[in-house]
Amino acid sequence: MIYSINGSEALRGMQMVTSRGTGLAHWSAEFFGPRDTTMDASHPAAMLPHALVTEMAPNETILPHFHGVAQFQVFSGGSGSMGRNEVRPLTVQFKDHHTAYGPVVAGPQGLTFFAMRMQAYNSAPVYLNKPGYREQMKPGPRRNLLSAPVVLSTPPVLQHRQEAAREALYAEEYADGLSAQLWRLGSGMATTSPHGAGGLYLFVVNGSLERAGGILPQWSMLALGTGESAIEIKAGATGLEVLVLQFPRESD
Repeated sequence: MIYSINGSEALRGMQMVTSRGTGLAHWSAEFFGPRDTTMDASHPAAMLPHALVTEMAPNETILPHFHGVAQFQVFSGGSGSMGRNEVRPLTVQFKDHHTAYGPVVAGPQGLTFFAMRMQAYNSAPVYLNKPGYREQMKPGPRRNLLSAPVVLSTPPVLQHRQEAAREALYAEEYADGLSAQLWRLGSGMATTSPHGAGGLYLFVVNGSLERAGGILPQWSMLALGTGESAIEIKAGATGLEVLVLQFPRESD
């Protein structure tokens, strides 16, 4: 199954919410699935993709925690840090399931990040300052990867690009299929997505993507489930820079 959402439409749903991690008010919008991720496996949406955007308040801190599913996070605005590492636009994080990370600290102008997971079930955060977290930990690769900041093209450079380019965001190649790349396409260029491994997100970070006769602008997403066939990726008239985020195959 292929799921897609127009980023402009999703962001119109931005609202102030209370952070489960800090108790503070910040802002959030849902892309796939509900913000509340405490559903059990019997919920109709449990195995569907789950994605949302969070706009942290100035100097807000999200304490160390983990999720029961793997996720990609893309830091797209403001500034801040994750643990000892600076994060700023566009930094791409991958985190394996049951892998702790944080704290995530927003700078004085806030910090924006998109979180993308292949399923909603078991994606609720488990905080390390709460009792019982050790009992919820399960074994896994424990990867927590941060890319160098990605530099996006200016509008005229992107639109008039003559050759497509693919840039790997992580130095290592992983046998389980995990990968993160930035693909750059000039106006009207087309190529084919990967397929296989543990599912895939296409995340439009600059320009636009043509899909089913329509245009998906910046911050739009497509999620392709495990085993889904490859699809065409076609740039709109302004060109396209898209993150191709491939999840690893689960060993269990």
